[in-house]
Order: sequence, then C-alpha cells, then structure tokens
Amino acid sequence: MKKIVPLLFVCSIGLVGCSLPGLGGAGSDSIRIGANTGSEPTILAHINRLMIEEYTDLQVTVIGNLGSSIVNHQAMLNNDIDMSSVRYTGTDVPGALGMDPVMDPEEAMSVVQEEFAERFDQKWYDSYGFTNTYAFAVTQEFADAEGLETVSDLEAIADDLDVGMDNSWINREGDGYEGFQDHYGFAFGETYPMQIGLVYDALASDSMDSVLAYTTDGRIAAYELKILEDDQRFFPPYDASVVVKNEVLEQHPELDDVFEKLVGKIDNDLMQRLNYEADGEMKEPATVAEEFLEANDYFRERGEGE
Repeated sequence: MKKIVPLLFVCSIGLVGCSLPGLGGAGSDSIRIGANTGSEPTILAHINRLMIEEYTDLQVTVIGNLGSSIVNHQAMLNNDIDMSSVRYTGTDVPGALGMDPVMDPEEAMSVVQEEFAERFDQKWYDSYGFTNTYAFAVTQEFADAEGLETVSDLEAIADDLDVGMDNSWINREGDGYEGFQDHYGFAFGETYPMQIGLVYDALASDSMDSVLAYTTDGRIAAYELKILEDDQRFFPPYDASVVVKNEVLEQHPELDDVFEKLVGKIDNDLMQRLNYEADGEMKEPATVAEEFLEANDYFRERGEGE
C-alpha cells in the first residue's frame, strides 16, 4: 500500500570465540552488568546496578550496547560480563539453547532455569514480572478502517501490506518470519528490515501499514497504536529475568537476596511506562532507574535498614 523511499537496515555484531575489546576479567569486588542495545535492557541494567550499590559494597560497571541476546550470552561465556540485565525465555530457548520454542510460560521458565544451570553454570532468576513479546501493531485509524482485531484479520489484505520488522526476527528460525508464515498460512506483500526503535515512527507517519512491535515499548501507548491479538498463539512467551553466573553468586552470596527483591516487581504496564520515560520523554535510562527505585524505597521490607 505504501511506497517506501529509504530502507532502514540494522547490523549485528558477532562475537563468537572472541572477547569484547578492552574488557577483561573483573576483580573480586567488581560486578559487570551486560545490557543489550535499547532502553529496556539499559534501564534494567541500572536498576540492578543501583540495587547492588545500595545493598552491598561492590563496585558495579554497566557494559551496554551489546546488540542481541546471543552477543550478551557469548559475553557471559567469554567472562566479559558477570551477569545479563535481562534475558527472555522466548529468545533463549531457540537461541542459546537451540531448542524448539516452548509455548507454555511456566514450562519455558523451567527449561531455561534448568538448562542454563546445567550447560552454562548460570542462574536464571524468576521473572521481573513482565513479558516483552512480539506483536503486530497498526494505527487505530487503520484498524478501524479495515476491521482489524487479530493477526488473522490481516490475511485478507496481507498481499497489499508493507510491514516493518526487526531484522533479527525476519531471519530467525523457529519463531521468526518463516515460522510465522507456516503457522498463520500467509505472507505479507512487502517486508522491510528496520531498527526496532524506528518502527513506531514509521507506523505513526504512515510509512508502513503494520510493524512488528515489542509489547512493553512505551511508544505503543504514546502513539495510540493498536496491538493485534495473536489469536493463533504463534509467539512464545518472552518472560524477562536477570541471569547471573553461579561463580559470581558463590563469591558474593549477598547478591542473591538483591536480585530476589526484583522478582515480580515490574509488570508490563510499568515496564512500558519506564521505557516511555526514556524513549518518549528523553530521560537518561540511569535517571529512570534511580527515580523508580527511590519511589519504591529500593524494595526494602518493613523494618529493613531501620
């Protein structure tokens, strides 16, 4: 439907078998937090940094812009970082573990917790409380005009649609675009690989008919976009958790209580709001994290610190 002049591509970094430039092993009193590119991983990295600094005497460094979860995972294996600020079940089951996607959220969590402990000697914590899954989004005006409520509703007009997608999803096996076509039984007229941060602007400016979005992105509410229901349940759960090397937890057992304080404390609506503060209001992710923790008194229990 739309005529696109520029195409926006995203590059990925490969770190297989190598270390990140300029990074070596951390000292015994230092923790290195790895964060993928984007506001959400960066906000969560600073939330963890501030929590560690609040409750321990450890020094903390945030190493950001690590690109994808695979890059983050390799950095953990290479001892370039000690923990990941956030990992997602739906990404790492087929990614780091090379297994078929698991659709049941509880089963997916059990799989990553057991497999990461056995294969990589890492602890995958219970979820922060939110799941950042993929979802197809359209403008409310377009949804009203075409009568769109579900992903299946796109089939009737799919041949005419221009759809922007995260490049990593287009090429991913299992729960990527090829799997989507097999599952839903249709393909889109034109697909455009885009940086995930640009898909919302492209949709809001009518450069695209639909985009593949992240459900916790704050721009969904800010741009009043409509998320189409995944009525055939193609996308696996993407519950979000911190992942830490067991070696680090053995050296600093006090960290376990710190990370447990964050379990179940951030739901989808809250994560969407925090992301919008960074992406929409242009606050620094570190500031977003600090204000969030101060508002919640760093999740102290009653009587703690008195």
